[in-house]
Amino acid sequence: MQGKRNILIILLLAVLLPAVTVFSYRKILDYDKARKIRILSERRKAAWGDFNRQLLSEIRKFKGEPAVIVKDLESDWEFVYAKNKLFPSASLVKIPIMAASFLAVEQGRLDLGRVIALKSSDKLTGSGILKSMPAGSTFSVERLIGLMIYDSDNTAANIITNLVGIDYLNNAFKEFGLKDTELLRKVADYRSRRQGIENYTTAEDMALLLEKMYRRTLANRSVSDRCISVLKLTHLNDRIPKYLPADITVAHKTGLERNVCHDAGIVFTPRGNFLICVLTRYKNSGSNPAKEFIARVALLTYNFYEK
Repeated sequence: MQGKRNILIILLLAVLLPAVTVFSYRKILDYDKARKIRILSERRKAAWGDFNRQLLSEIRKFKGEPAVIVKDLESDWEFVYAKNKLFPSASLVKIPIMAASFLAVEQGRLDLGRVIALKSSDKLTGSGILKSMPAGSTFSVERLIGLMIYDSDNTAANIITNLVGIDYLNNAFKEFGLKDTELLRKVADYRSRRQGIENYTTAEDMALLLEKMYRRTLANRSVSDRCISVLKLTHLNDRIPKYLPADITVAHKTGLERNVCHDAGIVFTPRGNFLICVLTRYKNSGSNPAKEFIARVALLTYNFYEK
């Protein structure tokens, strides 16, 4: 009997010991992994502090009034400077116009396939190709929304605004959670601007809008995905993408008007994605220093991820 019992104990130990050993080994691996992650996180947090100081140094050197938001979309670490400061929105307002237009499509108020004939009265000066197209040229609503963003076409923005309506757009802006962004005049309506009627926005509003698109919570996944897809097609790359590698994807929209220069977008990198909004009111005779400032902020941010 005693011999049988000893045999059973030996068999039981033969079964249990490897399992205990594997369990202990896994615990050691998990502990080691957690320790490495903690050390990496601590180093990255220290680097984030250094990066913040570099951004402040760039801001102090800029001859003008900037507002800057940079946000790590994984950790939610955020650098914020003058986030609530009001700036003329210039073409940045085309981002919420696009979002509201895609919302109107979801609600059945707007048909992306509808074909619109260009009228002479639609044409506006400034950026875009439609002002040079002959009256009677036809474009789908979807193409017009695209032109409004990736070519920053003022005429396309004017047509979309007329189709959807300023009241609808402003109500949609509020639904999106924008506090300080409002369309008081059409884009490139310079006569109204000379009368003191201006469209304003803030870095905070633009960052909120972009983050909701990224998280796919701007109205719904469909609206969010459509917006990001169009923003990735932006042709003007003299600000946020200027010093970034050519294979880095940037979903962004620029804005440029008398004495204001902006860029706001999301940068997708192998080591993490970040949101960047830089709005400026500059004092120089030209916009190049403001564009360079925005490009430098983007490069500093990208370098943080690379290191």
